[in-house]
Amino acid sequence: MKEFYISNRQNLAEKLDDNSAAVIFSGEEIKKMGDENFPFTPNSNFLYFTGIDSPNEILFIVKSGKETKYTLFIEPHDEEKAKWTGAVISKDEAKEISGIEDIRYINDFYEFTAGVLFNKRTENFYIDLENRRFHTHSKELDFAGEVREKYPYIQIKNLYNIAAELRRFKQPYEEEKLRRAIEITGMGIENMLKNVHPDMYEYELEAYFDYTLKSNGVRDFAFKSIVASGKNAAVLHYSDNNCKIEDNSLVLCDVGAKFEYYCGDVTRTFPANGRFTQRQKLLYNIVLGGQKLIIDTIKPGIPFKSLNETLIKYYEEELAKIGLITEPKQVKDFYWHGVSHMLGIETHDAGRHNEGLLEEGMVLTVEPGLYIADENIGIRIEDDVIVTYDGCRLIYDGIPKTVEEIEGLICQK
Repeated sequence: MKEFYISNRQNLAEKLDDNSAAVIFSGEEIKKMGDENFPFTPNSNFLYFTGIDSPNEILFIVKSGKETKYTLFIEPHDEEKAKWTGAVISKDEAKEISGIEDIRYINDFYEFTAGVLFNKRTENFYIDLENRRFHTHSKELDFAGEVREKYPYIQIKNLYNIAAELRRFKQPYEEEKLRRAIEITGMGIENMLKNVHPDMYEYELEAYFDYTLKSNGVRDFAFKSIVASGKNAAVLHYSDNNCKIEDNSLVLCDVGAKFEYYCGDVTRTFPANGRFTQRQKLLYNIVLGGQKLIIDTIKPGIPFKSLNETLIKYYEEELAKIGLITEPKQVKDFYWHGVSHMLGIETHDAGRHNEGLLEEGMVLTVEPGLYIADENIGIRIEDDVIVTYDGCRLIYDGIPKTVEEIEGLICQK
């Protein structure tokens, strides 16, 4: 829906200073080994502003006075290359998807850039300089260095923070994609519930999830699936998924489908043999109660970081009641991550949510957990919500979650 991308670009242009240019690269394929590349995933901001998912493309924006112009640079057709890997996107296809009228070939990019920076009296040049690690080396950083060297009078500015701010608020078009991603994720979880049994391997259970996604048109995962049984579930990002599932153990599955580049992120924990022990049920319902508390707490104006503080206070009381802790500071021994993060094109989506208040349109995960390694228990329950004008609602509310629902589904087989 090109209107979505046109609107996104207009919103971005409004945030740019006058007499400015901006550039976003789609990214390059990364060599894996031999003549094979890793699967390509486009830069999230490039996708958000163009709708195009091809490598080696560039969005260029020029803002001067009341006029803003958008140019998209794409790869030219290569007949020989097309025989091996398929044709690249054409000008007409790029125009239809993105709504950008000015489509040029990538060969003209540097000459075009020089003309804009010199002839248009450009004062600021915005480049997408996302950089989470100090030693990261990227095309964007290299390009910024070249611009600074050749045009030292132009001020380099970071486009990433502006784009991240816009992406924090999900539009109906995005919620529709998120809902489908979460729905398919839920279908995969239900398939695992119907097929789990003791003595199978974690990767065998994972295969039931994978099959459901592929059979529903999903080509990629939001992240590497976590299928962790017994003590493995006490490792937050365990993903080896290669151990035998023991009788009387719990299985924690943190999984997500990626539907048209939007991510689902759901976690369920369930008994391998179909029945929670009394101890497992007790702890599970504490976690479930914590999730309900946070979902009921979410509304506009609430500090994002207060959600985790609320959960910790809840745990301080509930874990003391069952004798798991004797003083509040011991909660961190059994729960040490945050209860929420942004969700969207990325699983941990853009936006400095930890520094601000919740606002309508934000999409969040709600994922309390308890991890007791000495008892070979790890429990996490996760769903995805959108903040509304007076609270929040689950984007998709159809995935078994209560003890009764889970046991009932496992025992159907």
